[in-house]
Amino acid sequence: MLAKANRITSADDYRFIVRRGAKVAGAHTVSYIRSRESGSDARFGFIVSKKVGTAVRRNLVRRRLKAAGREFVDGGVTAVDVVVRALPAASEAAFAELRDELGAALAARTGRRVASRPTAAPVEDL
Repeated sequence: MLAKANRITSADDYRFIVRRGAKVAGAHTVSYIRSRESGSDARFGFIVSKKVGTAVRRNLVRRRLKAAGREFVDGGVTAVDVVVRALPAASEAAFAELRDELGAALAARTGRRVASRPTAAPVEDL
């Protein structure tokens, strides 16, 4: 879960970022990214409409996007506001695809490679 300081909660903030932020489109998401003052926390917001699927599917996509955002916050991303709009194709996307797409959007906007928090290696069945 993202900490309170890393969440966009105000409708006015969502509107401002979507209208004034840089738009980066991917196969599963459209990200709107806006720089903030130096030294401030990164904030993330998510828009997952009914076009993505049922409530269960929408919540799954939202949880995956939140987890991806958390990895980037833990990886050191700061001073940026990001609103991620999930496209209908996101309902079939794996977590790794959504994380990589969000990372590519952040890298495209900031001009440098953005690393997520290292994850544990998958455990193989014996």
